[in-house]
Amino acid sequence: MAIIKSAKKALRQNITRRKRNIARKKNLRIVLKQTKVLIAQKKTKEAKELLPQIYKVLDKSAKTGIIKKNTATRTKSRISNAINKKQ
Repeated sequence: MAIIKSAKKALRQNITRRKRNIARKKNLRIVLKQTKVLIAQKKTKEAKELLPQIYKVLDKSAKTGIIKKNTATRTKSRISNAINKKQ
């Protein structure tokens, strides 16, 4: 356990940030999974309506460092291509 005051504060910050990052990752996975299910069910209209939400979640995740920028871009590209192919 931390002894120095600044180390205790750093530990508290780490715990808070970890919870926040886990929640954001979970939200990202949920949105992507919903979209993949809609694509598999050939519900392209509903999937297209989710596209702005997906882009927003991916961009925020990349901005905050949860995922890398290129990973977000690649995921957006793959999702949009999958939606367009199912039409």
